[in-house]
Amino acid sequence: MKKSVTVSVNEKKLSAIEMYLEQKNTTIAVELEKYADQLYGKVVPQNVRDFIDMISDRKPARKQKITAPVETEKQSEQ
Repeated sequence: MKKSVTVSVNEKKLSAIEMYLEQKNTTIAVELEKYADQLYGKVVPQNVRDFIDMISDRKPARKQKITAPVETEKQSEQ
């Protein structure tokens, strides 16, 4: 699950950032996500990152449906 973060930036500065990032075929969202990942790696201890990775990789167990076997026409004729 992802959450959003809101950051206030001077309108002219933001416009300049977007213009130059467009020339590099990227967006501010992509670049900020990279910086957030770098910050996460720098600030969060390795053992906590490992734990988060471990629980993120787990997929919830699916419940199996129990259904009665379907009778074929041959079985019902007998």
